[in-house]
Amino acid sequence: MFGSIGVPELLIIFAIALLIFGPKKLPEVGKSIGRALREFRKTSDEIKGKIEEEIQAEEFKDLQRDIDNIGRADSSRPSSTGSDSKNTKNPYSDNHKSEKNSLKENKKQETKNHEEGNKKP
Repeated sequence: MFGSIGVPELLIIFAIALLIFGPKKLPEVGKSIGRALREFRKTSDEIKGKIEEEIQAEEFKDLQRDIDNIGRADSSRPSSTGSDSKNTKNPYSDNHKSEKNSLKENKKQETKNHEEGNKKP
């Protein structure tokens, strides 16, 4: 609670406070010190919370800027419906199907030729 202050140090502080304030005023001094510490802790927690809120707000603004920058970069790119799309093969097009069929036919022919080659007259 008090960091590096141990029990012997607390007893010495209590004895000095008892000598300075006397037994009648010591409970009042203890209450006022307790109130002051409580108020200090409350204030420091409020400040810490506000600082954390500001940090989160800045992080949110940075993320929002990043998202806006990404959106601008995407909108400045050429669309994929341009001439580049003609160079890519569409797997659902008729040309692709005919290529696939011709590959199957070639494979069948190779298999047939291989079987005929293995036959001995």
